[in-house]
Amino acid sequence: MGRLQSIKCSGAMAFILLMGIVSLFSDMTHEGARSILGEYLNLTGASAATIGFVSGVGELCGYSLRLLSGFIADKTKKYWTLVIVGYAMQVLAIPALALVPENGWIIACGMVIMERIGKAIKKPAKNTLVSFAASEVGTGKGFAYQEFLDQLGAFLGPVILFVIAAVKGTGHLFSTYRLCFAFLGIPALITISLVVFSKVKYPNPEVFEKVQEEETRFKFKKSFVFYMIAICLFAFGFADFTLITLHAAKVQAFPLSGLSLLYAAAMAVDAFAALFFGWLFDKIGIKALILSTLCSTFFSGFVFITDNPVFIGFGIVLWGIGIGAQESIMKAAVSSIIPKNMRSTGFGIFETGFGIAWFLGSWILGALYDINPLWLVFVSVMAQLGSVAFYMICIIQEKNS
Repeated sequence: MGRLQSIKCSGAMAFILLMGIVSLFSDMTHEGARSILGEYLNLTGASAATIGFVSGVGELCGYSLRLLSGFIADKTKKYWTLVIVGYAMQVLAIPALALVPENGWIIACGMVIMERIGKAIKKPAKNTLVSFAASEVGTGKGFAYQEFLDQLGAFLGPVILFVIAAVKGTGHLFSTYRLCFAFLGIPALITISLVVFSKVKYPNPEVFEKVQEEETRFKFKKSFVFYMIAICLFAFGFADFTLITLHAAKVQAFPLSGLSLLYAAAMAVDAFAALFFGWLFDKIGIKALILSTLCSTFFSGFVFITDNPVFIGFGIVLWGIGIGAQESIMKAAVSSIIPKNMRSTGFGIFETGFGIAWFLGSWILGALYDINPLWLVFVSVMAQLGSVAFYMICIIQEKNS
């Protein structure tokens, strides 16, 4: 029996690492693209207002549609179908940008939205498959390994494009960016190949789940409601990285040519923070989220009210810690609260709520920055402290249920 359990555990870990490598190449593709996308859209003829609108619509679609895709995944149990279709849409939209003509901003914007929709299709189903295996090795640890490999790709993508731009030069920036997007077709094809291989190798990851549950109808537990309020407050107060680079450029804290490397640095912090807090989640549960949120609460104070590169850099480290927790242990907590057979729906609700709160928060925090950065800092800090309070209420509800 012990040997059988050991084999099952090693199989679960192998599956988690394989899906983590899929995430690595996927993030290398779309996060690499993200580091140059704004300027590229501008070069195709899109105005700043258009870029902002399309980015907002893309993110809104990318999160709100997860509620629908999560529901479909639970109803049909076609997890792999949704994962493969979603990944294909997401990563193939990136190299397609290399084919956009010089005034083809409408086509380019369409590709941006397509990439986000692809992510919405695959995300809840993929998280559910990973949660089955993660329950065998430790939920926090399982999602942390995923996030580590995911963010390794998010770090490598922008760095590789920075090197390509440095080698080719920026004399004709449009053609340089085209070359960058074309290069990203390589990790895109690797991503799709690995997803198909994963499906063939592990057609039924459900067998990894430790506890076999009876079919149950989805219902909102009080603890899940308070948990959703907490993560929405966190997302609302957590400024998007584009605001950080905007401020860094405005105060000239760093050379403009190196701004993309700030994001890469944040992703590196994210990766290692995910490993630590994932391990901690398996030890102390949702209390780990309280600790990680307290660590990141004051990032905005270091970033937005100074032009000192050391303070801004420290604020970016705190931002990376917060993102690392969001991408790993927040998902692990959903797995511990939601029944197995309705987990995709739970992930869909979680990601939709988080995305809408992030969208509204980024919009409002951006407006506050234009008025006075101090207002941005105040709202950001208060929202995150509010999330800590609701995490505590969630813990109390879980104990009493």
